[in-house]
Amino acid sequence: MTATRTFAFIGSYADADGPGLYACAYDERTGALTLLDQADGLQNPTFLAVNEESRTIYSLTEMKDEEGTRRGAAATYRFAPDEGRLHKLNEAQTIPATACHIALDRTNRLVMTASYHGGLFGVSGVRDDGGIGATLELHRHEGTSALPVQSQARVHSVIVDRDNRFAAVSDLGLDKVFLYKLDPANRSLTRHSETSIAPGSGPRHFVFHPQLPFGYGINELNSTLTVYAYDAEAGKLEVVQTISTLPDSFEGDNACADIHLSPDGKFLYGSNRGHDSLVVCRIDPESGLLEPVEYAPTLGGHPRNFAVSPDGRFVLVANRDGNHVVTFSRDADTGKLLPTGSELRVPKPVCVRFAAFGGE
Repeated sequence: MTATRTFAFIGSYADADGPGLYACAYDERTGALTLLDQADGLQNPTFLAVNEESRTIYSLTEMKDEEGTRRGAAATYRFAPDEGRLHKLNEAQTIPATACHIALDRTNRLVMTASYHGGLFGVSGVRDDGGIGATLELHRHEGTSALPVQSQARVHSVIVDRDNRFAAVSDLGLDKVFLYKLDPANRSLTRHSETSIAPGSGPRHFVFHPQLPFGYGINELNSTLTVYAYDAEAGKLEVVQTISTLPDSFEGDNACADIHLSPDGKFLYGSNRGHDSLVVCRIDPESGLLEPVEYAPTLGGHPRNFAVSPDGRFVLVANRDGNHVVTFSRDADTGKLLPTGSELRVPKPVCVRFAAFGGE
């Protein structure tokens, strides 16, 4: 077997008659991407999940039922590192509404897909060959909150904790983060607890800290970050801090998107669409509280999602309206970002996922 190499995969807004899923070589010295392969035939392969062990890429896509209604689906690809090629395994419907997020549990045997428009999420199994399997269960949310866009539940993401015991489900429409208890043996999730935040916040994405007993959420509608104390035994979240993602001087429209931690857990990053920046925050190692460090311009419009490299040296930002993925170097001591001058041009990029694979 050859040495382990790191690759990056990009999902985008795309029509099925053109490319939308991209596989890239990643230069660990410079943070630069080089396009290796692309897959077409997928409608809006916006979000991705990766199983490094099986070298499998799971991409959102869409299907239409017999009445022509759009439905959520997922496509599965096996990546061959030595070839730099994507090989399609299968495609299957997952939920009865278009999907916005896909994630694996820690066993890599369950796939969770969330629907903003449907106010629900689904749980699908993984076949023995790694392909997406049948939908096992659906979980629907009901209710409303303060803003017109919150006239219904809007499930935006499902994120599993480090022990594979609970999953945080962010519902933008209800201003709530739910914890669902995982039962991997029976391939099932059960609603366990819920935590409300300020009306009109719109929780979107969530991360669990890798060492500390905290979780962090980014709120799309009021451009804030929320710090939660996480009781992993009881399965409960408690709000301990909420701060703005924007500098005090900013007066325009903004909507937040993605959130990630540095690998060492010392810094948090969140994306601003409108201000077109990443907010950089230092994490207090005792309290878990956030302190803004900078608001780094992303050099492109509407930064959707982004990814921190596994070694923490670089951050790759998908600027949807800039039609490029921009590489930034990251200072490990300050958390601050600097553009490297490297970018990969791709239409309407949305999601970036790193993965490390060994060759055959």
